[in-house]
Amino acid sequence: MTSGSDGRRTPGGESSPRRERPVVVGIAVLGVAGVAGGLLVAALALPAVGGAGILTRTASHDFFEVPAMLREAPLPERSRLLDKDGRQFAQFYVQNRQSVDMDKIAPVMLKAIVAIEDARFYDHAGLDIKGTLRAIIANTRAGSIRQGGSSLTQQLVKNILLQNARSESERDFARAPSIRRKLQELRYAMGLERKYTKDQILVRYLNIAYFGGGAFGVQAAAQRFFGTSAAALTLGQAATLAGAVRTPYYTDPTLGEEHQNRLLERRDLVLDRMAQLKMVPQVRADAAKAAPLALNLRPEPGGCSESDHPFFCLYVQKEIVTNPAFGQTRSERERRLYRDGLVIRTTLDRTAQRAADQAIAAHVHAKDNQVAAEAMVEPGTGRIRALAASKQYGVNPGDKNDGPRTTYNLPADTAHGGGQGFQAGSTFKLFTLATALAKGWRFNQGFDTPGSFEPSSGYKDCSGSKVNSPGTVVHNAGGEGKGGPYSLSTGTWQSVNIFYMMLEREVGLCDVVRTARSVGIARADGLPLKEVPTFTLGVNEMDPVTVATGFAAFGARGRYCRPMAILEIVERHGRRTGIAPSCTQAVEEEVADAVNHILSGVFTKGTMKGQGIGREAAGKTGTNNGYTSAWFAGYTPDLAAAVSLGDIRGAYKYPLTNVEIGGQYYGSVQGASLPGPIWVRSMEEALRHRPATPFHAPDMNRFGGGSTPGLKPEDQLTDPLTAPDGREGRRGDRDEEGAEGRGEGRRLRRHWNRPADQRLWDRFWTSPEEDAWVPWPDDRPSRPHRYRHAREHPWH
Repeated sequence: MTSGSDGRRTPGGESSPRRERPVVVGIAVLGVAGVAGGLLVAALALPAVGGAGILTRTASHDFFEVPAMLREAPLPERSRLLDKDGRQFAQFYVQNRQSVDMDKIAPVMLKAIVAIEDARFYDHAGLDIKGTLRAIIANTRAGSIRQGGSSLTQQLVKNILLQNARSESERDFARAPSIRRKLQELRYAMGLERKYTKDQILVRYLNIAYFGGGAFGVQAAAQRFFGTSAAALTLGQAATLAGAVRTPYYTDPTLGEEHQNRLLERRDLVLDRMAQLKMVPQVRADAAKAAPLALNLRPEPGGCSESDHPFFCLYVQKEIVTNPAFGQTRSERERRLYRDGLVIRTTLDRTAQRAADQAIAAHVHAKDNQVAAEAMVEPGTGRIRALAASKQYGVNPGDKNDGPRTTYNLPADTAHGGGQGFQAGSTFKLFTLATALAKGWRFNQGFDTPGSFEPSSGYKDCSGSKVNSPGTVVHNAGGEGKGGPYSLSTGTWQSVNIFYMMLEREVGLCDVVRTARSVGIARADGLPLKEVPTFTLGVNEMDPVTVATGFAAFGARGRYCRPMAILEIVERHGRRTGIAPSCTQAVEEEVADAVNHILSGVFTKGTMKGQGIGREAAGKTGTNNGYTSAWFAGYTPDLAAAVSLGDIRGAYKYPLTNVEIGGQYYGSVQGASLPGPIWVRSMEEALRHRPATPFHAPDMNRFGGGSTPGLKPEDQLTDPLTAPDGREGRRGDRDEEGAEGRGEGRRLRRHWNRPADQRLWDRFWTSPEEDAWVPWPDDRPSRPHRYRHAREHPWH
């Protein structure tokens, strides 16, 4: 006749409830009468005090002397993940519970539970003999269980024993209908009566009891059944919940109409009992009975698969269970997350998250085998603002590998649930550029490059070993095989592979690796970085979080901050632990300013020409050899982001050539043709309502000037936005995107207004059916405009 919370929950909130077996009414009545009768016999042997024979606190002390003390482990509570503004987006639990104090429970709820479960609760000391006799008689007459025989204190004991049970045998003993168990339960009840006030016992019971529907405790039940709080429960709602605790599975409203009808009967029974006990006027009880149940069932999903922002949720989950800062052992860390009722305020910015989600969805579909992922990180703090991917998080039907879902945290490394990552391509040229500037190179300093290059000498890793690769021939991307003079600026804008291979040899491979490491660069799979001559070309597999954080350091003038997703943890008793950024000055401020100056030109003279975000920004495209993957990483002083794209089935086996992605055909995918537009759209929206922050101007006395034999005057850098004569800088024809930065799918129309000069407008041609732009080849004898439409004029 007691209520118990013996439902089981797994981490993440998946339920496996124990179903109560149907019991023949006659057998139930005999069982109730037998147990209660046995208890009554035992109770009659106790000293009777007063005409009613109620066991008082004095009598209980005389008989039991020192009542047994019950071990009370903290109740499992749900942990909640909040965004930076305090709004919840995920929760974890083994039992969906949120304990509340008495002032957070409606008084009518307190009356309802006392009325139906233990009307003499405030009169007895744990055992109500009169109430037990009354229950036996009432249940026998009704032919079913109508009233409870155990006091609320005894029911609390039973629930505590079930919570404490470490094995199924202990759970069976806590539920066993035996005199031995009842007497033990009674001794524990006496102990609780001495330890707590009546109100404290009542609140403990309401917080531990199971109400059905996966809801443990009155607060979770109020939210689950009615979408409200325990403090706001009405008379009818309170009576419904009070009626549910006796047989929570038998009356579980989530299981269908039959169960809801049973719950309705229980509600009306509670209302009648409240009126009988004068707790509410009869007219109010009748009015509440005339109303429907009015359920407003709210799902209480748990785990990341049910979160609105699953990739961010997964990152936080992995951060807690794998980071020793949150506990000495993994089991301790998991206990804290799933049972300790933490409130975890994260760095998630819903504006940035929405911008990233929408930008990716506009270009890559969930059903595509090619996957896009993006991470947004705040410079100067390392706070991750958004994590997005083109696929949904979860398991595909039939556990298939291919499909619209994935269980990999695509924007993150393996330590945070991600996969192996994709080669970062020419985004790594940033670290060679920074190393060169730190060693005294100037903006216009450079050298003449050959049409091909063999790294046969001059390369040593950080252990001092030679890592030359004789026999390996490096070309500029696209296979042009053309050489020529390039400066630090033009070689970066046009992303010239051979220039950067030679520059890396000049400044030292190990120093380039050290620069990368200083801003947090590490492989996605956790293995050591490959310190090879093609390091500057991005042969290491990376994840967007790591790349975005590395680029963010330059947006913060060289200040690197470790990526962080958690701002504060609040324990169940209110103790707060704030988490501060972990930052170091990895690169000189002046060097970072110079890097920003050059990389700003990528948008005006380089591989991203024509694709801007309406404010100062710096960035770098990345297209890998054989088009195995494509990247774009860029930043402002306020926000950094990195976008990766590759085939989830395997980058080398399935290169990004002759593919349809997001309903658009691509002969080949480069950093500027898909990752670039995703980056542009997401950054525009994420920063739309924030004032623009400019970069610091570079120290021209330190970095200005320099010379490169054969470099044309118009290619000399003075300002990355304009050439010396005030015209737009001329793009080269040897960049990683191919001649003049070809890139199908480039969405330039949004970023251009028709200029007064018709000749400038005629450089572009648009099709009403498509919005994709690629350049004409330089050797085309007659071309109507500088750019052509990709699908109408295929050329690779």
